[in-house]
Amino acid sequence: MTAASADVVPVEYAVAVDRYLAEAKLGASSRRVYRISLAGWAWPLVGKRLPDGRGRRLARPPVVPLAMLEDADTGAKLADAVAGRLRSAEVATVSRELSALRSAVGWWNQRRWIAADPTASLKPLAGPPAAAGPLTDAQVAALARTSAGLREQALWHLLLDTGAPAETLLALDAHMLDLRGHRARAARGAAVEWTPLTSDLLGWLLAGRRTGPVFLTDRRAPAGTRPEDVCTLNGKGRLSYRRAAEIFTEHTRPLDPAGRGWMLHQLRVSRAGGRSAN
Repeated sequence: MTAASADVVPVEYAVAVDRYLAEAKLGASSRRVYRISLAGWAWPLVGKRLPDGRGRRLARPPVVPLAMLEDADTGAKLADAVAGRLRSAEVATVSRELSALRSAVGWWNQRRWIAADPTASLKPLAGPPAAAGPLTDAQVAALARTSAGLREQALWHLLLDTGAPAETLLALDAHMLDLRGHRARAARGAAVEWTPLTSDLLGWLLAGRRTGPVFLTDRRAPAGTRPEDVCTLNGKGRLSYRRAAEIFTEHTRPLDPAGRGWMLHQLRVSRAGGRSAN
């Protein structure tokens, strides 16, 4: 970027995002997360609903004039968007997305590209309105009848069997698994055990693979991904908690009478807190 181009105030929100990320002191992985988060705010800025899950990953964000951030109703649009995201995503996820926007807006304010802060009226997210309870036996049974693939079914069974945090299970590598013993020694020495059915699912998922992350993304890992998070056989990356949670909510939305879908952590608490028969 030349000195002359750096002095030009960008007209479009997407260009301002590119300029911010080019200057931000972020690692490759964090830069990618920030880009996804900032792109996601484009829809509510023009009064549109953010696409869900995979639809969001494949959709092209709308063109947004940067000056729209100065409109009087932008803060209200963002507040509605935050409320909507909290119905389908973890508080920590929405907080990260909002933090990325606050950082970018602050940077743009410093350069006087915009003269307002539409995030100023947004309150910090302290937690969900109510903790989602464990799934019932009927709900757990319904999961097996969804169109979810082998990867999702293996992860969901693992969560139900072990009660371990999803982050711990997603960090498992193939060499850690003892499928005959139905157990694994996870990071930091934590032991997890599961049922023979889950061992079968994991065995089919790995298909003889003995290295790399157990749970992989559908695509090749982006440049800059840590080597330990990439499978050397196919180049795919480790599945993130964020994506795993989105997939779970997508598949369970038709099962939820409220139409919001369930949260991934409900599988873990289903084991810890027990399930009802209803």
